[in-house]
Amino acid sequence: MPEPSPQTSSSIRGSLSAASDPQPGPPRVRTGFAVWIRDLIISLAISAFIIVFLYQPVKVEGTSMMPSLEDQERIFVNKFVYRLEPIERGDIVVFRYPRDPSKSYIKRVIGVAGDRIRIDGGQVYVNGEPLDEDYVPPAYADSRSYPETAVPPDSYFVLGDHRSMSNDSRDFGPVNQSYIYGKAVFGYWPMDKLGRVR
Repeated sequence: MPEPSPQTSSSIRGSLSAASDPQPGPPRVRTGFAVWIRDLIISLAISAFIIVFLYQPVKVEGTSMMPSLEDQERIFVNKFVYRLEPIERGDIVVFRYPRDPSKSYIKRVIGVAGDRIRIDGGQVYVNGEPLDEDYVPPAYADSRSYPETAVPPDSYFVLGDHRSMSNDSRDFGPVNQSYIYGKAVFGYWPMDKLGRVR
């Protein structure tokens, strides 16, 4: 009986090889699902890390920071930045209310530790110099005065931009750094307020 030609033999081997392979459909479906689950878990872990340690979305409640921040505006708060850099005048910070730490407030830093703060008829003075506050329009200013005070170590004097509607350091005094847990950095809702918080 004649031996099969190499071409025939090769063809047969190819057929057997193909027949012995597992069906390609189900494994690909299982593999695709496993990859999707893996990617979902990684995404959730990264999101949780960002929210817990870096950025936290918050909703502004109240009008004390108008016009910079409006009632019900959504912003991101950077919770890590003050591990890398100091709190500075002009920063908008989020902190636990000193008289009730279960509540959070958002205000602008006016004075840092060692500064002498005085308010005369609504005009703020820092270390004897009048503070230029272009973020406080005339319609949001008030005429309150505050006696000169030195900001204690590790503390900050904070005010709301809407001076006539704000409960701030004029009422509860300077805020200790231990109460401050973030800096307002970016607004994302409503869309017309999208951008860096200033």
